[in-house]
Amino acid sequence: MKKIGYTTGVFDMFHVGHLNIFRRAKLECDYLVVGVTTDELSIKTKNKKPIIPLNERIEIVNAIKFVDEVVTQEDYDKMKAWNTIKFDIMFVGDDWKKTEKWNNLEQKFSEVGVEIMYFPYTTNTSSTILRQVLTSIHDVI
Repeated sequence: MKKIGYTTGVFDMFHVGHLNIFRRAKLECDYLVVGVTTDELSIKTKNKKPIIPLNERIEIVNAIKFVDEVVTQEDYDKMKAWNTIKFDIMFVGDDWKKTEKWNNLEQKFSEVGVEIMYFPYTTNTSSTILRQVLTSIHDVI
C-alpha cells in the first residue's frame, strides 16, 4: 500500500531549507503532496504578501523531483486537508513541536492513523532572513 506524505508552506524565495524538507519527506513516503499557501492566506495570517507570486511558487515546487503533487493551501485546517488528500504522514518544522496547536493536531491525527514527523528548522537560511536582506538593500538604494 502506498504511503502518502503531506507538507505545506508558503515556499516564498525558494531556498535549500525548502529543498531539504522535500528531500527528507520523500524518504519517509512513497508519494509526496505539497500544499503551497495562497497569497491571500499568507497576507491574512502572517500579514506578509509573498514576493514570488503563487503560480510561480507552484511551478517551482512542482519542478522538484521529490514532489509528486502540488495543491494550493487556502486555509490552515489540516483535518480538512486530510479529508481531501487522505495522507498517512504529515511533515512539519520542529519549531511547531510541543505547541498547543500541534499537540491538538497530533491527538486528532492519531485518531485517524496519521503520524506527524517534525524536521529541524533551517537556521542558516530562511525566507524571513531573505526578506530582511532584500528590505535592507531596498532601503539603501
